[in-house]
Amino acid sequence: MSDTSGAGVGERVHASFARQNAMALIKAELAVVEHGRIEIHLPHWSGVEQQHGFVHGGVVGMIADSAAGYAAMTVVPEGASVLTVEYKMNLLAPAGGDLLIARGRVVRPGRTLIVTQAEVFAVKDGQETLCALMQQTIMVMHGKSEK
Repeated sequence: MSDTSGAGVGERVHASFARQNAMALIKAELAVVEHGRIEIHLPHWSGVEQQHGFVHGGVVGMIADSAAGYAAMTVVPEGASVLTVEYKMNLLAPAGGDLLIARGRVVRPGRTLIVTQAEVFAVKDGQETLCALMQQTIMVMHGKSEK
């Protein structure tokens, strides 16, 4: 696990991720925390599959949303929280393989709105295949902490 995001930010991100029951439900793990960049790993298991044996598109959206949202969290001041207000995702290939990796990054930080992107890769035999691309808008909620 990598954390180069600066004092306190990595701890806030990890604590927030630990409170996100949806990520625990699907067995997702926070693998990389850096300033403006997050990586979430999801093992491919039967509980996240759709009828063809691929990871369900809704689950792909969950990890993309969280990866990009947490990337935004790394650039906001302490005492602020973030909330997704919009995203657009293209599913480019079936989400197969043994592992999915969602890589979120900040495209444009702002005081009120942050634009992010996420790419989701399906990994099989060490080879990554881009299976989803997402663009997202995040609202910064100053003075509002998470529950």
